Amino acid sequence: MKKSILFIAAMVLSTTFVAAQEFVYFGAKGGVNFSNFSGDGWSDFDDGSARTAYHLGLVAEVPVSDRFSIQPEVLYSAQGYDIVRRENDEDLEHKLDYVTVPVLAKVYIFRGLSLEAGPQFGFLANHEVGTGENDVELPDDNINNFDLSLGLGASVKLSNFFIYGRYNAGMTDVYDIEGVDVKNSVVQAGIGLWF
Repeated sequence: MKKSILFIAAMVLSTTFVAAQEFVYFGAKGGVNFSNFSGDGWSDFDDGSARTAYHLGLVAEVPVSDRFSIQPEVLYSAQGYDIVRRENDEDLEHKLDYVTVPVLAKVYIFRGLSLEAGPQFGFLANHEVGTGENDVELPDDNINNFDLSLGLGASVKLSNFFIYGRYNAGMTDVYDIEGVDVKNSVVQAGIGLWF
């Protein structure tokens, strides 16, 4: 499963690169995730706390004009939510980690400042519950292995560096359980480097 996810991600990026090979910028990025669930059908979701984790991966930018680019990415994104917040101890977390492939339209509105929007395709890579020590891996019977999100964000390019913020709103259900309408909700912030 993980090999097929990486193959799909590589195909998406390589297709974009072939289309405009001489104009493509490559980079790496990483930062923090504040992830939670949104939706109905599970009483704790309204009061659930965000899981604080990370994302890390590769990015490319394919300029179409002076102010418009396509930005495909391949990221490992640690998501989920805190099931229980415990005083003076590590939180008990429901960890759902994905290999995500955002494909964003990027519009520069002022010098290095840009707005970004587009779909994000997520493939479940890890599913467990725990505190970080002695985590228990769970079966994927009631979890959807594919997640579609809509990403909205902004970034600022500073020479070869950039900083960014993004919100990914889940469009598909996390669980494959009748009567449970739960979607991923992730705020991301981080820094990156153009090679």
